[in-house]
Amino acid sequence: MAGGFTLATIALAPLDRHLTHQLQRPARQSNKLLKTGATVFKLLGQPGGLLTATGIYLIGRFDGQRRTEDLGLHTAESIALASIEAGAIKIVAGRARPFASQDNAANFRLFRGLRNDAYRSFPSGHTASAFAFAAAVSSETQRWWPGSRWIIGPILYGGATLTGVSRIYNNEHWASDVMGGAMLGTFSGLKVVRYQHSHPGNWLDRKLLRAGVSLVNGVGWVPIVTTVSY
Repeated sequence: MAGGFTLATIALAPLDRHLTHQLQRPARQSNKLLKTGATVFKLLGQPGGLLTATGIYLIGRFDGQRRTEDLGLHTAESIALASIEAGAIKIVAGRARPFASQDNAANFRLFRGLRNDAYRSFPSGHTASAFAFAAAVSSETQRWWPGSRWIIGPILYGGATLTGVSRIYNNEHWASDVMGGAMLGTFSGLKVVRYQHSHPGNWLDRKLLRAGVSLVNGVGWVPIVTTVSY
């Protein structure tokens, strides 16, 4: 998967200028449907994903539904991790955004991203968040509804892809930025869910997943099966 994403990012790089220019054509920029869609999917990437994950967590916590609480928390963790990773790489890579360097997609300079946002193009943070949301939710739901991978997965990953396209349409990112963000988000979502479920009782789960668990003698956490609501 890592190799595939890396090759796709490299393969898209020569097409960065062409794809950006195509989406910046006046006819496309003046299209109300495309403009509205780009705004909607941008907001779904950030802050929509994190707000949705937080809402899912709170519903599960207040209603005592462990799976719902688990889904919301791990999705929020995935988005936070992807955002931190993307932010750090943006600063180091120092790539100019399309609006700042429209004819030079290879405009990188180490640590220039510290200076201002116009040089924080690679990778796309909105895309990373959207793919982290898609990866975490689809991975979590597969654990208790295996058939969902053919329903929830395509819908969420399709939406995440449109979030990436919206960033190119808005002249904020190159296509290779979007692919880089998709890689970070997907890995963050899959890794967080896998780690949390392979390390039950980890610090974050002990502190934040209270539905269906109880502290015994002030020391360890054990599940109370009779109180878990699915």
